[in-house]
Amino acid sequence: MTEILCIVGARPNFMKIAPIMAAFSARGIQAKLVHTGQHYDPAMSDSFFDQLGIPRPDVNLEVGSASHAVQTAEIMRAFEPVLDLEQPKAVLVVGDVNSTIACALVAAKKGVKVIHVEAGLRSYDRAMPEEINRVLTDQLSELLFTTEQAALANLQREGIDPARVHFVGNVMIDTLLGHLERAVPAAQTLGGMPARGYAVVTLHRPSNVDDAAVFEGLLTILARVAERMDVVFPIHPRTRGTAERFGFNSLLECPGMRLLPPQGYLEMLGLTRDASVVITDSGGLQEETTALGVPCITVRDNTERPVTLTEGTNSLTGPDPERIWPVFEEIMASGGKRGRIPEFWDGRAADRIAGLLRGWLDALN
Repeated sequence: MTEILCIVGARPNFMKIAPIMAAFSARGIQAKLVHTGQHYDPAMSDSFFDQLGIPRPDVNLEVGSASHAVQTAEIMRAFEPVLDLEQPKAVLVVGDVNSTIACALVAAKKGVKVIHVEAGLRSYDRAMPEEINRVLTDQLSELLFTTEQAALANLQREGIDPARVHFVGNVMIDTLLGHLERAVPAAQTLGGMPARGYAVVTLHRPSNVDDAAVFEGLLTILARVAERMDVVFPIHPRTRGTAERFGFNSLLECPGMRLLPPQGYLEMLGLTRDASVVITDSGGLQEETTALGVPCITVRDNTERPVTLTEGTNSLTGPDPERIWPVFEEIMASGGKRGRIPEFWDGRAADRIAGLLRGWLDALN
């Protein structure tokens, strides 16, 4: 009998679901894994499953890439018969990708309880598709597990009963701490450590890479950073294609810029751990740098992870080069914000979730 159907779809989900599946197994919770196939690169998907020890999906919907509307609709269409067949007591979704809201919607309309891990995070920027997914998923959820204390206030403002909300910590950090000793050293990935240190860069958000002026400004400041230290840039194929379309190849090929293909989890963990600074628009990297004590510059105007600013090593600059450079210089001069590890980012979040769900499931019987 399936007690919980767990949903995974895109790369950020993989790091979140891995410790949850392990904790469920340890607690005797009967769970099955459904991979929507939202992340459609089989090689990268397989790499993450192998490195993180995630069980092979019981079901792969193989929806692939499309617009937000089409992809969400395709996931819903493909997931409904799986839900009808399995008849679980609950559907567990993680994060804020299209798979999250699509499967939550199907479950809620079928009267199946929804559990949301990483609930209550808010950027208050409705231009981000992820923000829409977060808000709606939380409204549909019976149980909401949060990563930081501020999430509860966000949920209460939206009328959600605090009795349904449980602060458990961050399952992404469970994965990080559990795999840190296995991280691939940066020197191995780079063929030696750069003598002057290096910055890790990731850019993928449409607001940063689809606007030619914004993207050019970011690449220009990265070229300036590359005069001080190597810039290690695992570049997403879409970001690379946009740079080529805008004619920015010369900025990507400047001295000190090291372009890499997308990296596996253990390779990226090693690169992040050994970096002098991370410059990113990724939500997950904001959390990982805080856990690792690595200075982070987030080139967004907002963040749904405020604890990385108030307690961690993260600085929010937006994409404006004139705001990025002084923060970078301060990091070079003083080492940046020292930060501390937020509460419950201790590697036990998944076990807390499994413990609460074991009691909750037993009460449903």
